[in-house]
Amino acid sequence: MTILTAFAAATAMAVAPVQAAPTPDLGGVWEGRISVGGQSIRIVFRVDAAGNAVMDSPDQGARNIAVDRPTIEGGVVRFVIPVIRGQFEGTRSVDGQTLTGTLSQGGLTVALILSRTAATATLASRPQTPAPPFPYRSEEVVFDNAAAPGVRLAGTLTLPEGPGPFPSAILITGSGPQDRDETIEGHKAFAIWADALTRRGVAVLRFDDRGVAASTGNFGAAAGEDFASDVKAVFDGLAARPDIDPARVGLIGHSEGATVAHLAMDDGLRTAWLVTLAGPAVSGGEIITEQVRLIALASGAPSEAIEVAVAAQRQLMTAVAANADDGEAVRREVEAVLLANGQTATQATQNAAVMSGAWYRGLVAYDPAESIRTMRVPMLAVYGGKDLQVPADQNAPVVSRLKPDADVVVLPGLNHLFQPAETGLMAEYGQIETTLDPSVIRTVVDWVAARAGP
Repeated sequence: MTILTAFAAATAMAVAPVQAAPTPDLGGVWEGRISVGGQSIRIVFRVDAAGNAVMDSPDQGARNIAVDRPTIEGGVVRFVIPVIRGQFEGTRSVDGQTLTGTLSQGGLTVALILSRTAATATLASRPQTPAPPFPYRSEEVVFDNAAAPGVRLAGTLTLPEGPGPFPSAILITGSGPQDRDETIEGHKAFAIWADALTRRGVAVLRFDDRGVAASTGNFGAAAGEDFASDVKAVFDGLAARPDIDPARVGLIGHSEGATVAHLAMDDGLRTAWLVTLAGPAVSGGEIITEQVRLIALASGAPSEAIEVAVAAQRQLMTAVAANADDGEAVRREVEAVLLANGQTATQATQNAAVMSGAWYRGLVAYDPAESIRTMRVPMLAVYGGKDLQVPADQNAPVVSRLKPDADVVVLPGLNHLFQPAETGLMAEYGQIETTLDPSVIRTVVDWVAARAGP
């Protein structure tokens, strides 16, 4: 992704955390503009009095994008934006009202001057986020991945009261670097899942992706198989605990997290059950192509323009999938397709660089069909009827056909994050107060509790 498009499209990207201490006097609304591809795009950072921050890109309809707590180190102010693998870095003026620096994402860096326009900011309400006191225990845990030296995965384990051993669930985040709560535009869905399941007697482990928050490693250098190895390491570490029943450990994967679960199971991980939340059942290339069509349709684009965009996307996905093992070949072919479809040389080079990376190539090429067809454990697949990112109509019937004994549920009116939605467009995510609709919580928790046993 490029800075031009990522703010509106990103749902789960991140970079390694900055270790400097948070600074409370950055509270306020900071606003500026970047110039990308001939367009002027407004960028807004909102920091409340407690030092919590979000970012908006109003011109692209994106709001409440999660930002790590702002820091100042050596006179340099940093806003790290995990959701887009981005960062603003700049120096503060003498009066403290201006930040002059750059906004970077991937290999692209643009100048950005931020001016403080208000003294304080009020962040969007997220009333479902669990708050203490809790009727269960919580423990900070770490697991080393022996298959990836230097990768230590940090997380939170919530445990019901009592000695156990307990049934348990491991939560797997969606695409891009994510913290253990899968924080997206201020929503902390995994904290809610952990709370709901633990209250029903199921221990829950949620962990920061490698290179995110308290976990170590290099996220940007990892592909799907690497994330699967992280899940296996966490699974083995959790199952070895005396208070966990190793025969009753299941996986819950959201979006690409479902694909990571399939990859881990393909590689020999033996789980008790699997829940996929908006999980792909067809190849990544098919998913992305359908995303383009549905998002354009929901945005009101003319039918002729949609047809052109879908045809171009299909060309790109074919180029990536046909050369999935050869990054340089993907780069060449993708760049040629982008140039033929009207992108400038700079845009084509930047986008081809992203699409030729190992993670993206694997995402496009992987088809979970065989994994689903040969699965011998109980499976629940849940989809939102207004999901434009992993569409229910495209994926739910495939799961039912490949695994007839799977429980497949489509919940009307819910988007990719399982919020009640109007259009399903990503621009709504931050505007919707609900993090998880009660219907999806009830569906998943009842299913898991029934299979976890007492």
